[in-house]
Amino acid sequence: MPSVLCITNRSLCTGDFLDRIDRIAQAHPAAVVLREKNLTPAEYRTLAEQVLAICAKHQTPCILHRFMEVAQALGHDAIHLPLPVLRELPETTRRAFRVLGASCHSVNEALEAQRLGCTYITAGHVFETDCKHGVPGRGLDFLRAVCQAVRIPVWAIGGITPERVPDVLQAGAAGVCVMSALMKCENPVAYLKKIDAI
Repeated sequence: MPSVLCITNRSLCTGDFLDRIDRIAQAHPAAVVLREKNLTPAEYRTLAEQVLAICAKHQTPCILHRFMEVAQALGHDAIHLPLPVLRELPETTRRAFRVLGASCHSVNEALEAQRLGCTYITAGHVFETDCKHGVPGRGLDFLRAVCQAVRIPVWAIGGITPERVPDVLQAGAAGVCVMSALMKCENPVAYLKKIDAI
């Protein structure tokens, strides 16, 4: 059964965002990654408190994104960071997080993230996606090279559909990241079950 990281994007969400998060968390994905880059730290903290409570209710892991100070203030030990931010962190700060992820776009970046103590990485974008309109995907050979280069789990991101999941897993990925489809689809639980059934 493939694992899914659910990446949030409120700007794509149809309907009530927190209700959608509740329905996604009920389906028990590998984690919900609260990726809301356009908020102020105060706005992100308010939203993070709500999403963390929803995920805790359903015993679904939640990974905060980018806002490291918010994670620290909330005592939350799971964070996903852009690689340039990760590079600037002292080792003691990096080691304080039980779950530490970074977004990587090359084998060299993946190796660097591993050296910096990441417990997982995302690699992409694998296929063309509306989020990066007009930019070709890096492809399965790229994903395969990243997976072979590191010892930590690699999650494929970018243009992932249920039909593409078998090829992504065959390339060595631990699982897939899904954002747009889960924010837009009528029934996120059914969509996740469709992926899990593969």
